[in-house]
Amino acid sequence: MNFSETFKQSSYLCKFSPDNNYIANATSYRLIIRDVKSLQVKAHFSCLDNINHVEWASDSMYVLCALFKRGFIQVWSLENPSWICKIDHGSIGLVAAQWAPDARHILATSDFKLRISVWSLISKSVSYIKYPKHANKGLEFSKNGKYLAVAERRNFKDFISIFVCDTWEMIQHFETDTKDLFDLSWSPNNCMIAVWDTKIEYKVVIYSLDGRLITSYSAYDCMLGIKSVAWTPSNQFLAIGSYDQSVRLLNNITWKPITELKHVSKINNGNVIVYQEQERKNLKLPWESGSDHHFGCSQYVVQEIPFVVPSVRADPEKPNPKLGVGTILFSFDNKFIATKNDNQPNVLWIWDLQKLKLCALVVQCHPIKALSWDPCEVRLAFCSGNNKVYMWSPAGCLSVEVPGQEIFLVTNLSWYHTGDSLLLMSKDQMCFCYLATTASVI
Repeated sequence: MNFSETFKQSSYLCKFSPDNNYIANATSYRLIIRDVKSLQVKAHFSCLDNINHVEWASDSMYVLCALFKRGFIQVWSLENPSWICKIDHGSIGLVAAQWAPDARHILATSDFKLRISVWSLISKSVSYIKYPKHANKGLEFSKNGKYLAVAERRNFKDFISIFVCDTWEMIQHFETDTKDLFDLSWSPNNCMIAVWDTKIEYKVVIYSLDGRLITSYSAYDCMLGIKSVAWTPSNQFLAIGSYDQSVRLLNNITWKPITELKHVSKINNGNVIVYQEQERKNLKLPWESGSDHHFGCSQYVVQEIPFVVPSVRADPEKPNPKLGVGTILFSFDNKFIATKNDNQPNVLWIWDLQKLKLCALVVQCHPIKALSWDPCEVRLAFCSGNNKVYMWSPAGCLSVEVPGQEIFLVTNLSWYHTGDSLLLMSKDQMCFCYLATTASVI
């Protein structure tokens, strides 16, 4: 592995362009556009205040910057840097902003969820979507970019409205069988919408594009319910992570669970490989200066079975307990699932989707902060808030220290589309990690 020099960034606002030629990152009120290959600055823009959100248009020609405190949206053009676009939301405020798939319309949600404004960069006109239930969820475009589904709340009931993105005309509006709709998700084939209830009610409802109820599923009652939902890229399964520390896989034919992936407290299956990180800390001498963060070399040791999985007991006196499966990620080829149980923050669970069994367990010294599958190979990258980047593949596990004069604490990461490099982010810096592309090397 090789590493680039570090660059400043703010609030993890680092985004690859859809054409994968550029990377945009924000530092305070500045937006910097770099060439991905050379990392040379291609453009530099200054906004009116600190940037809170950055998003590329789908054609990679424009970049949106949202300034929530000011209620402004500023749009910059790579082809014509002198072109200026500023959208002022005025007294109604601004809490969310995103591009439409056509890259010529911007959706902006006002404060107090009063409405969603659809701004046109071509005609300079605006249209409105009323009664959005949420600001940063409950709104999603279909994977083909043709439709928009919006969760609404009217007269103490939940509804979904479906709009055509070409004309922004509403084509369907129907009530959902939920008590308090939490979020929704389009299926990969653009034909279905999964809707799930709030955490105090375990319920998932599947609707067709025309608003027809396909199925409704509930695993249990009178307990904390759903925490995460994810479709497989193949559209074959819907994975539901819940507060009972299990993932249930529903098939798309009968909509019944084909298996239940339980995150148990003890591993007894001898076919499961348990990798445990062992860290050897370096001592800091009294006359040495520098950061108080001293992380030593680490290596993975395969543990014997049975193995007791380290866990943290949730505090029943605090709201939003750290309990249940909050992360579900599928590999690009649909062969593996990576999950993280929030009351086992140091443990990464990897399941074989073909055998529907646990195949590996990775136990870290520090809580796992972020994880992401390689888009081209069966390779999972993750970080634990220290100066290392970790990877798992069917061949094994490894950890690599990020070099530098100052300690780079990796708290987030993102793959480049070719899978030959990783964008690593700390609290206020970023750098690139370059990997070998040979399938035999992690």
